[in-house]
Amino acid sequence: MKFTIKKSLGQHFLKDETICKKIVEALCQSQFENLVEVGPGAGALTKYLIDIPNINLKAVELDDEKVAYLKLTFPILKDKIIHKDFLQTTAPFENEFTVIGNFPYNISTEILFKVLDWKTQVPVVIGMFQKEVAERVAANHGNKSYGIISVLIQAYYNVEYLFDVPPASFNPPPKVNSGVIRLTRKDKPLEFSSHKKFVALVKAAFNQRRKMLRNPLKGMFDAEILKEEIFTKRAEQLSIQDFADLTYKMK
Repeated sequence: MKFTIKKSLGQHFLKDETICKKIVEALCQSQFENLVEVGPGAGALTKYLIDIPNINLKAVELDDEKVAYLKLTFPILKDKIIHKDFLQTTAPFENEFTVIGNFPYNISTEILFKVLDWKTQVPVVIGMFQKEVAERVAANHGNKSYGIISVLIQAYYNVEYLFDVPPASFNPPPKVNSGVIRLTRKDKPLEFSSHKKFVALVKAAFNQRRKMLRNPLKGMFDAEILKEEIFTKRAEQLSIQDFADLTYKMK
């Protein structure tokens, strides 16, 4: 059965077996019972995942054509495919589950924010991203790539940049390099006054990232607090802990 590649869904299919094996090897470095693959496409990773012993696998795929192809190629997946948009799904398992995928590049950051909604259930994520996005998620403060997604993800997860993946590893080759990262949930997440305040603070700070913090944040703090030295810095100079500490001083 042949299938078409749909640019509208951000489809770039992994064809490099060495890369597939490296991703699965990284996955198997942690223990899990339940596994969710996001966007299996033509099954480049799936064919290795179905061979992992003693796990429950579910695959979330939106494209009708790919669902039919997967069921035909891997009959074992017959009742394991969730034929939906990942961003619209409810948690695929009641207990904890690991997430893996060659994520569609056009929704890769939204996939991570969806994982954040499920953070109490998702201890590990291994994903392929556009290299620039992977670097942003993994970036530390003081780095130009450091931004909203770096801070919000790293509040709950340790992020490791595992390896680069060149365009030639895909069909069709994307115009950019790719990168694989691993998120491992922190045993002890950051403490802040509330998640809602933390998110609002981080977004406001980075929305005017070139300005001293007292400008974008002036509506969130009393005038006296805004005189503190930290507010003369720019957002990318603050560590995740700095942001967390500031939530306790917000109005």
